[in-house]
Amino acid sequence: MIQTDICIIGAGPVGLFAVFEAGLLKMRCHLIDTLPQVGGQLSEIYPHKPIYDIPGYPDIKAQELVDRLMEQIAPFKPQFTLGERVETLAKQDDGSYLVGTSDGTLVHASVVVIAGGLGCFEPRKPDVEGLSQFEGKGVEYMVKNPEHFRAKKVVLAGGGDSALDWTIFLSNVAERVTLIHRGDTFRGAPDSAEKVFELARDGAIDLILQSNLVDVSGADQLEEVSFMGRDKVKNSIKADYLIPLFGLSPKLGPIANWGLNIDKSAIEVDTFDYSTNIEGIYAIGDINTYPGKLKLILCGFHEGALMVQSAFKYVYPDQKLSFKYTTVYGVNAF
Repeated sequence: MIQTDICIIGAGPVGLFAVFEAGLLKMRCHLIDTLPQVGGQLSEIYPHKPIYDIPGYPDIKAQELVDRLMEQIAPFKPQFTLGERVETLAKQDDGSYLVGTSDGTLVHASVVVIAGGLGCFEPRKPDVEGLSQFEGKGVEYMVKNPEHFRAKKVVLAGGGDSALDWTIFLSNVAERVTLIHRGDTFRGAPDSAEKVFELARDGAIDLILQSNLVDVSGADQLEEVSFMGRDKVKNSIKADYLIPLFGLSPKLGPIANWGLNIDKSAIEVDTFDYSTNIEGIYAIGDINTYPGKLKLILCGFHEGALMVQSAFKYVYPDQKLSFKYTTVYGVNAF
């Protein structure tokens, strides 16, 4: 059995940063993740995607951010159980928890922190005729390696940040990029939207607005994507790849049965310390919800910092918490 102070469910960026904050208070962490590597969605879905809202970095690739976080927490020697899903949670008589995984791993922890991002997730698939027939044969739901699309005709669909960011990035990689969106404005960052409009004005991409995907076709591989605008006229364009980016459908999995207060597949928390309705269990990052919630990595970092302060007091109620600034003492002082 593994003994630790904090068991963190989810090894994405927010879970990793929580290790740093815990390390400053000399609290040990063990992280569990269903994915075979750390990094969560950043490593699994879009490792090469640029991220623009991390303080101090005008832009940083998703995998690079994960690598930097791992470097940051290395001095605190966290332990990991990867490729296993948390299945059971049992509160002990002393208020601690026994966490069990799908492979039988047992972790005994004083505190449990759920940092599972969107939980178990799968891409939202549009209702497009023939779509499933070409999955893996030209239809992709994520961009793991942009070089896979070099010199290819790529059609993206969607109006959020992922669709905008990948349109911008792939415009310098693919032979031709087309973005199809059902509206005429975007849900993503205004700056990214303006860049997409600018690329379209310069002829660097094709931007098709107020249109929906209708069907896809081809022989053994995807060859054509059809769409329809508000004029109800069907049009088709040649395509080697179609990447529908309509977000992810979250599923909490076994976590949903733990007695936590849940609202629309997200865990309700108290913003004082991001604790749940169950004592000793916290939730940080995209998996939690509260009034004014923003699903941003940097907000998850903030939540993790406050959560650890509360967790320390929960685990060591008789010890005085002495907060120190890393800029003064350095990490090695902790």
